[in-house]
Amino acid sequence: MHEDELDVQESLVRRLITDQFPRWGELPISRVQLDGTVNAIFRLGDRMSVRLARRDGPTKPGGKEIEWLPRLGDQLPVEIPAPIAQGRPTDEYPWFWDVVSWVDGETLDVEAIDAIQAARDLARLISALQRVDIADAPQGRGVPLAALDKSFRYWRALFDGDPAVAEAWDRALAMPAWTGPPVWHHGDLDARNWLVRNGRITGVIDWGAMGVGDPACDLMVAWKLHSAQARDAFKVALPADSATWERARGWVIWQSVAALAYYTPENNPVLYHEAEHWLSLALSP
Repeated sequence: MHEDELDVQESLVRRLITDQFPRWGELPISRVQLDGTVNAIFRLGDRMSVRLARRDGPTKPGGKEIEWLPRLGDQLPVEIPAPIAQGRPTDEYPWFWDVVSWVDGETLDVEAIDAIQAARDLARLISALQRVDIADAPQGRGVPLAALDKSFRYWRALFDGDPAVAEAWDRALAMPAWTGPPVWHHGDLDARNWLVRNGRITGVIDWGAMGVGDPACDLMVAWKLHSAQARDAFKVALPADSATWERARGWVIWQSVAALAYYTPENNPVLYHEAEHWLSLALSP
């Protein structure tokens, strides 16, 4: 997926666990079929998972997820991972890595679930996040849209797509910036981070982009439901002012263009085709 990524295999994870956490050394280890874009994830026994960066991993112990996931867990309507332990770098693996609680559920394609219900579940989660106290909270992904303009121009130059993309981006960029207090957001609510049970989103993983800032970065999920009807159901369930909605549209345009310029149907077919759906819906009325 990335030219500079590490090949993280089960044998390496077994050695790391056995060496650093020998009490878990006999537990079964299996790779989770759907990795993140930058992480490898393994199930450890029945109740834990191990997440290791494949590139640009943490060089210092701790981190946002270690500190904040335990604080957020009881305030949200979905299950989220709870930190259990943190492994250290070795000669074989250069970064800190995490052992967290296993969150039950399936990772499904958007087309395989009720998108209207997913819209309502996601709106409920985001609403709960926005009510969490922001005292001492870290900056999250939700920076002002203008901070993404240089990145957009770079990816847009590599992206052979509809010229309407640049026009839509410029409209979003012209919207007033967020002037309210910063709010908590997940920052990466793509479908691969939803866990579904009995047709409902009951768990959310991968909180590395979380923090406080402009809520538009989470509202962009409205365009990631692959349906105008689901997008509109999300808007009803989580009302926001028109400028915030347009910035959210800008977020999904930025992310779609970056994904379509960086990935290919060969090295990341799931994300590539998802981004095609996102962009098509973002360019529609």
